[in-house]
Amino acid sequence: MDHFEYRGGVLHAEDVPLPLIAAEVGTPVYVYSRATLTRHARVFRDALAVLPRVHLAFAVKSNPNLAVLKVLAAEGYGADVVSAGEMDRALAAGIPAADVVFSGVGKTAAEMRRALQAGCGQFNLESEEEGEELAEIAEELGLVATATLRINPDVDAGTHAKISTGKAENKFGVPYDRAAGIYARLSALPGLNLRGLALHIGSQLSKLDPLEAAFTKAGALMQAIRADGFAVTHMDLGGGVGVPYKAGEVFPQPAEYAAMIARVTQDWDATLMFEPGRLITGNTGVLLTEVVRVKQGALHPWVVVDAAMNDLARPAMYDAWHDFSAVAPKGGTMTANIVGPICESSDTFAMAREIDVVARGHLAVFRTAGAYGATMANTYNSRPMVPEVMVDGAKWAVVADRIEPATILSAERVPDWLA
Repeated sequence: MDHFEYRGGVLHAEDVPLPLIAAEVGTPVYVYSRATLTRHARVFRDALAVLPRVHLAFAVKSNPNLAVLKVLAAEGYGADVVSAGEMDRALAAGIPAADVVFSGVGKTAAEMRRALQAGCGQFNLESEEEGEELAEIAEELGLVATATLRINPDVDAGTHAKISTGKAENKFGVPYDRAAGIYARLSALPGLNLRGLALHIGSQLSKLDPLEAAFTKAGALMQAIRADGFAVTHMDLGGGVGVPYKAGEVFPQPAEYAAMIARVTQDWDATLMFEPGRLITGNTGVLLTEVVRVKQGALHPWVVVDAAMNDLARPAMYDAWHDFSAVAPKGGTMTANIVGPICESSDTFAMAREIDVVARGHLAVFRTAGAYGATMANTYNSRPMVPEVMVDGAKWAVVADRIEPATILSAERVPDWLA
């Protein structure tokens, strides 16, 4: 459920008509609904209340906007970060450092140091080498780093290859059959408090079976490690449950997810940690765009919009689907190709798609764009950085400015020897 609805034939974000935002901010622009964000955060949190001990950390990479993080902080979410920059955003939003989980396969020594000094609550270690380096840095600082060891359970999530992270050939985590030995060696290091295991097999999962298989393997490993005399008090189960991008798609509901976890983990006696991202923010946002023109094509007309692959990269990167809807439908449908203005054939949002009839100057939205949308935006073709807006009832505000090419250009320098 989201709060983007038609009223009087015009698409609204909560109580704000989208043409108003387009007129005052311009297009393309991301528009987020606070009511949707809050609802999704609460539904997930409430579903997991059936579990005895839970820690929630929002996956910041899915939407790092400060206003979004501020809303989630107020809902009791911590932050799962994969860079020092994301950590800084989480802290700026008021998320306590103790509730920050630092993930990622390539943490630098400088990032580890900064996170330790900030009081980061947990590091998810991706390798034995990383654990050894973190322990050394913590010792130098006179601190102890709390950590879990991320395992690679070699479970196929059944998602797009580029967002699969739990198969043996993926770069993440340590091999399952070596994990117990690595856990034992890292547990002996001063400066490191290794308290559990972590895993994340991918995102946009449409079925619970792969997650259950991965969690079952993690539970067996946990029991083996405990049998060797080592403590395991925390199990980080990551995120990954998907959201529908196409009308009619069905994905597991948070209550179903929670019921499966309760069954699998009933004898674990551990704090369970979760890092949802897309599940919380996916349906929270739309990308509002304007039709530049409709030109004739060999098979279907080309609907050229002012949004591009630099604003919304998912279709170009993952062949991802986003529903496309006119903001003020005039009636009727057409079969068309939807593309952006960038000088790349990959700047294509849809081919031979049945859509509302649109023409030059009409507004439209790409739906379910609140996750992995603005966060992946760039300035290719020297285009502006797309702005972001948050709506709260009848109120709305720009929560990230459009960064114009001139501003970006001002950060560049021509050396004297080229003058």
